[in-house]
Amino acid sequence: MIKKISSPQNQLIKQLVQLKEKSRERKKKSQFLIEGKRELSLAIKGGYKIETLLFFPDLFSESEAKAMQQYDIEIIEISKEVFQKLAYRDSTEGIIAVVNTKAHILDELQFTSKNPLILVAEAPEKPGNVGALLRTADAANIDAVIIANPKSDLYNPNIIRSSVGCVFTTQIAMADSAEAIAFLKFYNFNVFSAILQDSEPYHKQDYTLPTAIVVGTEATGLSQDWRDAATKNISIPMEGVIDSMNVSVAAGILIFEAVRQRRIDN
Repeated sequence: MIKKISSPQNQLIKQLVQLKEKSRERKKKSQFLIEGKRELSLAIKGGYKIETLLFFPDLFSESEAKAMQQYDIEIIEISKEVFQKLAYRDSTEGIIAVVNTKAHILDELQFTSKNPLILVAEAPEKPGNVGALLRTADAANIDAVIIANPKSDLYNPNIIRSSVGCVFTTQIAMADSAEAIAFLKFYNFNVFSAILQDSEPYHKQDYTLPTAIVVGTEATGLSQDWRDAATKNISIPMEGVIDSMNVSVAAGILIFEAVRQRRIDN
């Protein structure tokens, strides 16, 4: 028999609302919520442990829900009122999952390439920017993303939504800047820090060796630590009246130049 919950006042539902809304609860429980078929599929592909699947039968059939039992998942049928209480997006396809977080430890990164390509984002604050950076990393199929001095909870619903699930399939590590710099130096990465001061044009660099491209926030840029650690400081020539662009756009330009060079080199 599949368990059913019809009341938004159910104690479990109240706990799940806290997971949805509060970063503190997500960290305390080491769990978060996923909505939608694609996101759930990518989480399973990314090796995440799904604890519970809640489904609204008008949008997601009982047979579909039962098929998920192969992953050793608790299945709960919920009412429309409960679904609306838990759903973050209007377009969610009738499923919400309770998922265990990962640790994202720097030393657990694994590289299959002899010349890995990494994106480092220092202190990104806006969840939408974090999600867009992860989408860019996935599009270029780079080896990993390091978030240095993280300001946002990686399992914020806005990051999950804006990354369209890439948060689950991208290798991600979180560390402070000093730890990240030490890691990159230990593994002999060339570090290219994107800043305006004392920089060289990005397209004149060699990205075919182990490479870390480092971007900061639009407001403050990169800290002095990353300027000092850089093999080269690089910049994107600006042709208009402003001197900066969205961090995910800048990261995309830099990453795809590295990808282009590697294709030529091969």
